[in-house]
Amino acid sequence: MKTGTAVITGAGRGLGAAIARRLAAEGRPVVVNDLDPVAAEETAGGIARAGGRAVAISADATDPEQVAAMVQAARERFGPVLVTVANASGPQGEVPVEELSWTYMLRHFEFFTKSPLALLHAAVADMRAAGWGRVVHIGSDLFDRADPGWSAYMAAKGALLGLTRGWALELGGDGITVNLVAPGWIPVERHGTIPAEVAEHWLGRQAVRRWGTPDDVAGAVAYLASEEAGFVSGQRIVVNGGFHFT
Repeated sequence: MKTGTAVITGAGRGLGAAIARRLAAEGRPVVVNDLDPVAAEETAGGIARAGGRAVAISADATDPEQVAAMVQAARERFGPVLVTVANASGPQGEVPVEELSWTYMLRHFEFFTKSPLALLHAAVADMRAAGWGRVVHIGSDLFDRADPGWSAYMAAKGALLGLTRGWALELGGDGITVNLVAPGWIPVERHGTIPAEVAEHWLGRQAVRRWGTPDDVAGAVAYLASEEAGFVSGQRIVVNGGFHFT
């Protein structure tokens, strides 16, 4: 395996924590980033207790200076940063079109495009120097299936796909791949208990009749971060159990 540090934003819990644990289990030193320092420390501590190498760094994923400082700290602690996973999640909420403002939309675009840009800017020199890098973005299958009131979120995730494809073309010659993983609805801590009728309706529209797990998403990210995925770039992998969009 190509050695190199992995930085995962929004990794204190949920999908990000599972991704950090998986990459660490495969032998990579990982940076567990989260705005919540307690959550980040808990995840990093669990990785260390399992025999992996991890450090928790609390930083705002949308602040280029904080992201650059985080990547520099990772570089000094573990060596070059060759894998980045832009997982941190920003504003979400159901807003009907009559109440949708440009300011609200910009909040989504700023988070879901500015954060990945800051992370790439901070790490791309390491990847170019190594002639190898893996950039993974976390999108959403909501861009496909749509949902009333979620147009700002969907538009921002669509913009992230555009960045993925554009950067893949720009960076491929440097040995750097850029891909996106689009999870479906993966219940995590913040979703709480799901009512039986909601579960029945949802799972009835999936080819795979079970809830997805954070580990399902982590497996897709781990593949894209691997040596074996060196010929895969500019792609979007949907991890949603074959959910039917109609």
